Amino acid sequence: MNVLKFGGTSVANDQNIKKVIEIISKKAQKGKLAVVVSAFSGVTDLLLLASKTAATKDLNYKNIQQQIQEKHYEVVENLIEATKKQEVITLLNTEFNQLQTLLDGCFLLGELTPKTLDRILSFGELLSSQIIAVAVQKEILLTAFKDSRDIIKTNANFGKATVDFKITNELISTFFKSKETNITVFPGFIASSINGNTTTLGRGGSDYTAALLAAALHAATLEIWTDVNGMYTANPKIVKQAQPIATITYQEAMELSHFGAKVLYPPTIQPVLDLNIPIWIKNTFEPDALGTYISNQSKSNGNPIKGISHIESIALITVEGSGMIGVSGSSKRLFETLSNHNVNVIFITQASSEHSICIGIQNQDAQLAKLAIDTTFEIEIAQHKIEACIVEEDLCIVALVGENMKNHQGLSGKMFSTLGKNNVNIRAIAQGASERNISVVIAKKDVRKALNTLHERFFEDNTKQLNLFVMGVGNVGEKFIDQIYQQKKFLKENLKLNVRVIALSNSRKMYFDSEGIALKEWKTCLNEGENANITSFITQVKALNYRNSIFVDITANSEVATIYGQFLKENIAVVTCNKIAASSEYENYKLLKNLSRKYNAPFLFETNVGAGLPIIDTLKHLIASGDKVHKIQAVLSGSLNFIFNNFSENYSFHDVVKEAGVQGFTEPDPKIDLSGIDVARKIVILIRESGYKMEIEDIKNNSFLPEECMNTTTNEAFFASLIKYNAHFENLLVQAKEKNSRLKFVASFENGKASVGLEFIPVESPFYNLEGKDNIVQFYTDRYVDQPLLIKGAGAGAAVTASGIFADVIRIGNV
Repeated sequence: MNVLKFGGTSVANDQNIKKVIEIISKKAQKGKLAVVVSAFSGVTDLLLLASKTAATKDLNYKNIQQQIQEKHYEVVENLIEATKKQEVITLLNTEFNQLQTLLDGCFLLGELTPKTLDRILSFGELLSSQIIAVAVQKEILLTAFKDSRDIIKTNANFGKATVDFKITNELISTFFKSKETNITVFPGFIASSINGNTTTLGRGGSDYTAALLAAALHAATLEIWTDVNGMYTANPKIVKQAQPIATITYQEAMELSHFGAKVLYPPTIQPVLDLNIPIWIKNTFEPDALGTYISNQSKSNGNPIKGISHIESIALITVEGSGMIGVSGSSKRLFETLSNHNVNVIFITQASSEHSICIGIQNQDAQLAKLAIDTTFEIEIAQHKIEACIVEEDLCIVALVGENMKNHQGLSGKMFSTLGKNNVNIRAIAQGASERNISVVIAKKDVRKALNTLHERFFEDNTKQLNLFVMGVGNVGEKFIDQIYQQKKFLKENLKLNVRVIALSNSRKMYFDSEGIALKEWKTCLNEGENANITSFITQVKALNYRNSIFVDITANSEVATIYGQFLKENIAVVTCNKIAASSEYENYKLLKNLSRKYNAPFLFETNVGAGLPIIDTLKHLIASGDKVHKIQAVLSGSLNFIFNNFSENYSFHDVVKEAGVQGFTEPDPKIDLSGIDVARKIVILIRESGYKMEIEDIKNNSFLPEECMNTTTNEAFFASLIKYNAHFENLLVQAKEKNSRLKFVASFENGKASVGLEFIPVESPFYNLEGKDNIVQFYTDRYVDQPLLIKGAGAGAAVTASGIFADVIRIGNV
C-alpha cells in the first residue's frame, strides 16, 4: 500500500486533475493506493472569506458562495463523463445547500464560532475529493470515496484538533480490511470529534491526513505531490538560485518545515517517523523529476547545511529586569501565561545572566501576549524589579538547517559575518544543543537580502552576485555596460562573480528590472522607462534592499555627488568617476570615508585620477604599508596632454580642443578641463588619500586661459573666445620652442603646498616624452626618495575610464 497526497495547486482545475489521474493510474499498476486530496486551489480561502463576511452581516457572502459553486461546476463540466455528470451535480447541490444553510446562519446570528467555521471549511475537501473519486473511476474501476471524518477521530479543539491515534489507527485498519478497492480517495484536512462534530487538522492538514493513513497502514511510502520539485535549499520565490534537495532526514525536514518551508506541513513527519516510512516530495507537473526523498538517512554532499528557511510576521517580546536574576519560576510563569492564552512560542533565547528572556511569537499575538505578561508580572513591574515587556513587530526568523552542522566548526561565524557584511542587523540568536539549526531574528525588510546572501555563501560555490544601479549612460557609461555584457560569462566562470545591472538612469529616463536588465537591449529598456528622478531612484534602490548593491555614478553632476552618503548608510557601495564628492569640502570627504567604514560599504573612486590607471589603489597600498608621501608631481589631465601634444603651427588651439571633445577626452563642458579645476580636483584627491588635509581653495591655480575665456557661460561662447585669443595660445607655443621644451599642465604638491598650471617641460624631464592622452604621476616617499614611484599610461578616454570603473566593481566583488 502506498499513500499519495495531492495539494491544492495539483487539483486547481480540470487540466491539473487530469495530470493527477495520470499519476494515480501509473501508480495503481504497482499496488493499492490511498489518495488524499486538498480543496481546489483558492477554495479554502474563499470559504473563510464567505464565513467572515456573513458573520459581519454583509450580503456579499452570497457572491462569494456563488464563486465557489461556479468553480466546482466548471470542473465537473470539463472533467466528468456525461453519464456521471448529473449524479455528481446532484451530489454537489446537496453539499452547497448545506453550505448555504450554515452561511445564512452566520449572517442571521452575526457570529462565527470555531465549530461552525470548521464545518464550513470542510466543504472544500469534501467537494474536491468526491469529484476526483468519480473522475478516477472512469480510468480505474475499483475506486471508492471515503469520508475521512469516519476514520480520523480528534478532540473538540476546533481549528486545530488533536488526533486520538489509538481510535484512529483502529478505524483505518478496520476500514481497509473490509475493502477490496484498488484506490480509495479521501478528503484531506478534515476529521471529526468523538461525538461526531466536524473538526479540522490546521492549515496544511491534508499532509497530516496522508501521514495518519500511511502510519496506520504501515505503507511502503508516503508521496506528497505539489507544484515544485521537492524541498528546496531556500524559498525559490525569493532565492532564484535555490536548488532542490535530493535527500534529507526526517529531523532536517521537520526543522525546515517548522521554519516556513511550505512544501510540507510540520506535523506530517511525526506519524511516519517512528515507523521509518519514507516520504517523497514530488511535482505533479514534472512527475519524472527526482523530487526530495525524506528518510532516517541522508546522503552527504559535503555541505553540512541542507537548507535555509524563514518565518515571516514575527514579533519579539523581551522580558528583562534584575528581579529575574536567580529567582526560580520566572520562566515558568512567563510560559505558563502564554500557554493559558494560546500564544504559540516559536523562538526562545535567554542570556546566561538571567537578566532577560526573549521570545518570538506571531505578530497577531503580540498585543495579547504583552497584556498577559504585564498582568502576570504587575507586582514586579510596580516595584521596578522587572520592566514592562518590550514588543518589536514586523520581524522575521531566518534559520540554517542541517543534521551535520554539529560536526563542522565556524558555521555560526560564517552566518553572522555574511549577514553583517550586508548590513543585516541580528536582533536575537538561538541554537539548540543538537546544533541542527541556527536561528536569527532580523527585520522584515532584510529577509530577501539575508536569504540570498546566506544561500550565496553556503550553496552557490561561492559565486557572489553583484547588483549594480548605474546613473549616467553617456560615452563612458555606454562603454561600461558593453564591457559588463562582454565579460559576464568570464566573470562568472573565473572570478565567481554574477554581475547584474538592476537599474539605469540618464538625465531624462530611468529603468529598473528587479531580475537584472537584459544588457543586449538596455537602450530600448531605458527609453521605455519612467521619467528620471533622483529621489525616486534612491527610494527604489533602498526598497529593493539587495545584497552586494553598488551605486555606480558615471556622471559629472554635482547633485548626484551629494547623494553618496544616503547609499553608504544603507550598506550600498559607491563606485564613481565623478570627482566632485572626493574633492568637495574636506569634512564631507571624511564623512563619506567614515560612513564607508561604519557601514562596511566600499567607497571607490579610482577613476577620479588617471581614468583606468591604478594610481589611487597604489597610493592606498603605500599608505597602508606604512610609507609616507612627501612630494607629488603629475600630469593628470589626459585631455590637456592630448591638446598640448597636438597643438602646433598647423593645428590651431581651437581645433585641437574641438577634436579632443569629439574623441571623448574632455568633459561635456571643456572649460572644466582647460580651466585647471579638473586637475585641481585630482591633485586634492591624491593629497587627501596621502593622509593630508587639503581644500581645493588651498591649491594655487596658474591658469593659462585669458579671463574672458574663463568668464564665458556657454560652449559656443567659449570656443569663440578661443578663436579670438588665438595669438595668446600661439605665443605659448613659440615660448616653448625657444626654451626647447614642451607644454604640459602639471600638478605639484610639496611641503604642504599645492599648485596646478601650465609649465615648460625640459628635455631631461620624464614628463617631456609624455605622448597622446597619457598621464604620469611621481610619488616621492620615505621609501622612494631618489627615484620616485612612477605610474604612467592612458589617462583619458571612454574605454579606459569605463575599465577603471569596472575594476572598482570587481574589487568590491573580490572583498
